Amino acid sequence: MSAARSRMPTTAPATAASAPAAERHWGKTVMQVLLKLAYPALILCAWRWDAPRLVGGMLFAILWLQRWAGGGTVAASLRRLSGVEWSVIGLLSVASAAIVVTDSELLLRLYPSLVNLGLLIAFGATLVRGPSMIEKFARLGKPELSPGAVRHTRRVTQVWCAFFVLNGAFSAYTALYWSRANWSLYNGAIAYGLIGVLLVGEVIWRYLVVLPRAARSEAA
Repeated sequence: MSAARSRMPTTAPATAASAPAAERHWGKTVMQVLLKLAYPALILCAWRWDAPRLVGGMLFAILWLQRWAGGGTVAASLRRLSGVEWSVIGLLSVASAAIVVTDSELLLRLYPSLVNLGLLIAFGATLVRGPSMIEKFARLGKPELSPGAVRHTRRVTQVWCAFFVLNGAFSAYTALYWSRANWSLYNGAIAYGLIGVLLVGEVIWRYLVVLPRAARSEAA
């Protein structure tokens, strides 16, 4: 009985200490989600604001807040960035700063195309040096992947690269030839709907084709 009492003071503080840690984790997760949604929401609102300089400043802030959110201190977050990530961040930082300096609506309209270019660089670089971007994501949930799964993640990464090329090109077309409202609608909503379709399509293909094929290969 006395031994049980002696253990009680150690378990209570541990439980109490875990609660703030869980709250911080959820707080960072919520912040990351909000910052992810902030970019398309800002593009959707941009057609109503005749203020490219203001939008450019907000794009710059969102870009750097996304780098920091959930990653501890700013210095620690920046140390984890690779050379390719730095190049993408530099590209978008220069673009958003140029919008602020010039107050150019054309530069603002071209910004989504540069985002697609940055994603193409980030995903494409992993195809060159490996592992592929989708393989990295897959290993977060399942560290051990079969050779077939690795090949599948590489093909999916290639599909995403093709999407970024096509979407970036069409985004540039909307910037040059569409009205501000239609440009905003495509780049702030429709493009993200297409991303959702691609994600759902990949999941369906994986479960209907890739996994059954892998199971048949293992059975053989």
